[in-house]
Amino acid sequence: MAELETRWHPSTAGLSEAQWQELCGAARIPFFSWRWLHGLEASGSIVPRQGWQPCHLGVWRGEALVALAPLYLKGHSYGEFVFDQSFAQLAGQMGLRYYPKLVGMSPVSPVQGYRFHVAPGEDEAGLTRLMLEEIDRFCREQRLLSCNLLYVDPSWQPLAEAAGWATWLNQQSLWSNPGFASFDDYLLGFNANQRRNIRRERRAVEEAGLTVSPLAGEEIPAVMLQRMHGFYEQHCARWGAWGSKYLTEDFFRYAAEHLRPDLVLFSAHRGDPLVPVAMSLCVRSHEGLWGRYWGSNEEIENLHFDVCYYAPIEWAIGQGLRWFDPGAGGSHKRRRGFVAQPRASLHRWSDPRFDRLVRQWLPHANAQLLEEIEAVNAELPFCRRELPLAAV
Repeated sequence: MAELETRWHPSTAGLSEAQWQELCGAARIPFFSWRWLHGLEASGSIVPRQGWQPCHLGVWRGEALVALAPLYLKGHSYGEFVFDQSFAQLAGQMGLRYYPKLVGMSPVSPVQGYRFHVAPGEDEAGLTRLMLEEIDRFCREQRLLSCNLLYVDPSWQPLAEAAGWATWLNQQSLWSNPGFASFDDYLLGFNANQRRNIRRERRAVEEAGLTVSPLAGEEIPAVMLQRMHGFYEQHCARWGAWGSKYLTEDFFRYAAEHLRPDLVLFSAHRGDPLVPVAMSLCVRSHEGLWGRYWGSNEEIENLHFDVCYYAPIEWAIGQGLRWFDPGAGGSHKRRRGFVAQPRASLHRWSDPRFDRLVRQWLPHANAQLLEEIEAVNAELPFCRRELPLAAV
């Protein structure tokens, strides 16, 4: 039997889509598929000139790919949504170079589920150890201070923790579907005051003459994804330097050709859904929905809430999906039924002094984060207070 060999790959293009999908296809998280990550690279969205150098780690047995870790060398911390600027500041005070750093995630998408992908029948624990050792070697050789694996799959997390990786918790939001049959069932979970508020917010959109319609998968005309890029670009421009515009127009063209089965658009329109006033882009799996981007040509009260939260929730209920992850940030999500959740990232620092200082701080930071989540969820406008922390 051929020996195992680790190789670093500077792009998805050098790896077979079929082999990649054989390893990670079972998870069915579109953000980690070969097509999604290749689209980010091929479109010029995630490339070295934007501060992202693909650096994927593969484990090979002869010509067979048996394990895979999507990784990137980063020259900044944008597009991660795990805010480590305090780490960068500490490194500067200690005379250490914080960038570049090695990051494992689906770029610009705070999506839980990162893991090392291992071929069926292989020793997952053993291959995880091998890959973590190779990452340590690579970081020493390249003089990198850190490797950071973000939004990790909770079921895989113990394998890396057993190898000494440090866990840092951050807060995200999640709406969970206990088996609702309709949007009215969703409303019944709120107290009477918030039910009235949500109905009022949706009514304001109707009174503006707008209907919100979903377009899913092959129902999406290519032109609608081109229009979605326009909404996305316009929305980012409103925030100026803080606009977080990561995706190029070419990515939306690529999505129209290769990614439509995983996409859902919500079009707010007067008459023809293909002539939208506003639109949001979501990504789906067989279990759940992720909210990603939105934009609007008109300033209409509560339109954002309907297009980005209520219409996707209503669609998810109709599809029997179990959860909806609306994306990073936004305390306003809480009042729409999105429960605060802890999300773990795993970290390794090569400098012993830096490692010691951060590990001393992490237990307090993680405990404080869990207290904040408990306090936030205690204030949610639900009829019942039992709010289990669900895992995606």
